[in-house]
Amino acid sequence: MSEKKTVDFGFKEVPWEEKVKHVKSVFDSVAEKYDLMNDVMSFGIHRLWKRFAIETAGVRPGMKVLDLAGGTGDLTRALARRVAPTGEVVLADINENMVNVGRRRLVDAGVAQWVDFTIANAEKLPFEDNAFDRVTIAFGLRNVTDKDAALAEMVRVLKPGGQALILEFSRVEQPLLAKAYDFYSFHILPRMGKTIANDEESYRYLAESIRKHPDQETLKAMMLDAGFDKAEYTNLSEGIVALHRGWKY
Repeated sequence: MSEKKTVDFGFKEVPWEEKVKHVKSVFDSVAEKYDLMNDVMSFGIHRLWKRFAIETAGVRPGMKVLDLAGGTGDLTRALARRVAPTGEVVLADINENMVNVGRRRLVDAGVAQWVDFTIANAEKLPFEDNAFDRVTIAFGLRNVTDKDAALAEMVRVLKPGGQALILEFSRVEQPLLAKAYDFYSFHILPRMGKTIANDEESYRYLAESIRKHPDQETLKAMMLDAGFDKAEYTNLSEGIVALHRGWKY
């Protein structure tokens, strides 16, 4: 009898088919406080990381953009303003609660007329081939069960000449910073989650999931293996976060 396939969920191993359920539970729990916690735990720096990704994407009026794991709509809001008045952004997320929060916020921001909201799994996207000029995913890839499948789907739905931008926590190389970052991640961050979001475990998972995510060079190689014609990355904040870019020619 073959062994049952497992996958990491933070530092734990869970059955392959159950990771989606576990991730959904985390984001069901944190959806309403998600943006507040991002500000607190990154000291607001996540906004600069996302702004860099948006500016690097080179989105123009009339483009069609897929914001994968778009959640509460941070990137979508900025992208929608850039594709207006003739383009469209599709906010796709596997978690309905996150999408509902995002929809409310984008309506309040006055950009919802340029946004389509879709519940979708990044591993099997409900879109035609060659449909999008850009694909973005910010802090979502590490939660995907089959990252290779998700990367291949990004390639499939991109138009020739398009590019994908993956903003994700990555590997800190500077030893002293890495040590301080580990202390913050495993000792301070869960306490913040408990105090602000009444959810210590979800933020402990966040810290663990970051450590299990592929490092910069590994993810670059995975992108090329998935079918991107070119891939590169830029480290931000000494590698706490990296922006990977993949092109389809």
